[in-house]
Parts: sequence; structure tokens; C-alpha cells
Amino acid sequence: MTDSFLTIEKSSVCELIEKKSRFIGYAEPVTTEADALSFISRIKAKHWDARHNVFAYFIRENCVCRYSDDGEPHGTAGVPILDVIKKNELKNVVIVVTRYFGGVLLGTGGLVRAYTQAACLALERACVVKMLLCCDCSLICDYNQYGKLVKIIEDCCGVIDRTDFSLGVTVFFHLIKDNFSALSKKVSEVSSGQLQCDVLGERFYSF
Repeated sequence: MTDSFLTIEKSSVCELIEKKSRFIGYAEPVTTEADALSFISRIKAKHWDARHNVFAYFIRENCVCRYSDDGEPHGTAGVPILDVIKKNELKNVVIVVTRYFGGVLLGTGGLVRAYTQAACLALERACVVKMLLCCDCSLICDYNQYGKLVKIIEDCCGVIDRTDFSLGVTVFFHLIKDNFSALSKKVSEVSSGQLQCDVLGERFYSF
């Protein structure tokens, strides 16, 4: 498992008409296969009257990828959508393309082009982002040390999530895992070894 991957920032929807057939593309960021299946079920319920609800997804954990042509000729719908996901090197993404048949046959080439285009349009609107493995951290300091420590966090590309002010100051922040050693060293130097950062956990954040 790497310390970074590409995914999409938000949900999106697009629509295109191809020879009177209506294609509606949905892209959704997910973290588990259960999330992907739940989203697919919601789209199928929403478009219960459509001829086809084609899907594909790629889940980072265990590299799980699945697709369905949902009644379209084999290889003309689900595979092209999955190819779009893979060519963009995306993970934790599910795409569903709903088709309302317009009465005109598109042929295998036409189907591949239409489903590919719908998937690409949905991804464009979803915005691709890079996820980096980060440390969730906390740091307790005095009020007179707060300004210097905030600058150190920012210099190390850390992001402050919240700050609690009481008898002392507790700063909660996250930063890229690879930057943690440099930050710890600077905090120790500026406080003459009196302060240290606590790692509360690890998770991925978008940058």
C-alpha cells in the first residue's frame, strides 16, 4: 500500500444524448466496496425505469474492482467505464451510467464511445485530487510559545484542525507523514527539548 493515491473530490452528475438515447453519468467518492454497492443501489432505485444502469468501481483496499454491463452487449459498457477509472489511475471511485433507450441502436462501437464519454464527463466534474497519508497530531504549549509553533506547523505544510485555549494551548493538526520528523525536530529546538508532538493516528487527506 502506497502513501498516496488519486481519487475524486466530490459527487458529480452529467448528461449526454447519443442518437436519442439519454446517458446520465454519476461519479461518487467511496472508501469501501459496501459504500460503492450502496451508491449503485441508490442510483438503480432512482432510475428504476431506465433500460440500463451500468457501473464500475475501484476500491483501494485489496485492489477490488468490479463492473456490470447490466444487459448491454458484453464489454460495451462496464468495461469502458472501468477503463476510464484505471487510465486516470483513480481509486475509491464508483461510476454509474444510466441509459434511457431512445429507440435507435448504437452498435458496439457507439455504446463503447457513449459510456466512455459519460464516464469521462462525470470525472471531469468530480475533480481529481491527490490523497496523502498524514499524521493526526496534537501539541500542548504555553501562550507565549503558540505563535512560534503555529509558524513551524505551517512551514512544515501542516494544517491546523482546531485549537483549544485554556490554562495552556492545545493545537490539533495534521501533516504529511514524511514531514513529521522535521517538524518534531524544529519543535524540540524552539522549546529547548521541553515540547513534543503526539501522534494521534494516521489517515489520508486531500492536497
